[in-house]
Amino acid sequence: MDNLAQLLKESWTLVEDRRDKVAGYFYARMFLSDPALRTLFPVQMDGQRDRLLEAIVTAVQTIDDPESFDDYLRSLGRDHRKYHVRPAHYDTMGTALMSALREAAGERWTIEYDQAWRDAYRVIAERMQAGAADDPNPPFWHAEVIGHERRGSDVAVLTCRPLQHELPYRAGQYVSVEVPRYQPRLWRTYSIANAPRADNTLDFHVRAVGAGWVSSALVRRVKIGDLLRVAAPMGAMTLDRASTRDVLCVAGGVGLAPIKALAEELAGYNRTRWMHVFVGAAGRDDLYGLTELHELAAQHPWLSIIPVCSADPDFDGERGEITDVFARYGPWTSHDCYVSGSATLVRSALRTLAADDVPPENIRYDAFGDL
Repeated sequence: MDNLAQLLKESWTLVEDRRDKVAGYFYARMFLSDPALRTLFPVQMDGQRDRLLEAIVTAVQTIDDPESFDDYLRSLGRDHRKYHVRPAHYDTMGTALMSALREAAGERWTIEYDQAWRDAYRVIAERMQAGAADDPNPPFWHAEVIGHERRGSDVAVLTCRPLQHELPYRAGQYVSVEVPRYQPRLWRTYSIANAPRADNTLDFHVRAVGAGWVSSALVRRVKIGDLLRVAAPMGAMTLDRASTRDVLCVAGGVGLAPIKALAEELAGYNRTRWMHVFVGAAGRDDLYGLTELHELAAQHPWLSIIPVCSADPDFDGERGEITDVFARYGPWTSHDCYVSGSATLVRSALRTLAADDVPPENIRYDAFGDL
């Protein structure tokens, strides 16, 4: 496995700066081989290309960690059921992927690289299909929007209720969401913003960014009574119930959603652990979700909420970059640490935690790049 991982990572460097070419050639070859596959994908393919490459890179990066590799691929296989992927499609996709890699790498592609990717893809396909076959849940749930509250010009909090049986998940996980009425076959991931409830309802915090197809529909077009499709939960940014360590949470923007869910879950059983939640935004108007957290903190003295504004000189709380602020409150070496927000925030927070000598196994994070 070590030699295979080395060959995969080495060969990926040949095409990493040609991701668009890899993705474009992959889809062109796949749809040419099996035109019926085109109907499984959205009209707008840019986001789908990003997700293909993200999956490839993640698989390559985790192949030398057997447990993470297996968990990721099984989860990916369960999730891909929402695209109506059948076992026969994996052969077509594998052939298209190999062709795309060879085309992008050109003369630098070797027989050893080719065989390594063939071996790896065979394992990837097997694990994904096993994950899909082992999941007793449906590929997705139909969920009715029963609440839609605007929190500023570009943020909305949606409450949905699945119409089928209970959707099983843990606080901190995320799901893929489709808005079939406005953007059919286009899925985007959103964290569930609440711990599991008796009534099975789900909250989502959505920010409409730029020309985001799904996020704009969820914020500006979706109404109470509309139906969404919600795929199987994914993600491992969950609480370790066996841990006795205190908890640090760092959230930026709508990255607050999974952190709020974690706080709710901890409130259900905690008696001994302190939780410190830092919530960052540019200005006070962007701190959209603090009311519920402050209400929770008023009931549980072990929970502290520290809002931070980076570009609001009149804000009467903490000011500056959130990573600089939470670093001042440290050290966090003996804490379980959770980070959720933009990729930029997550990278900065991880550097700060590493400098504080927080063990990597005590850090969990989600980066939000979806539109």
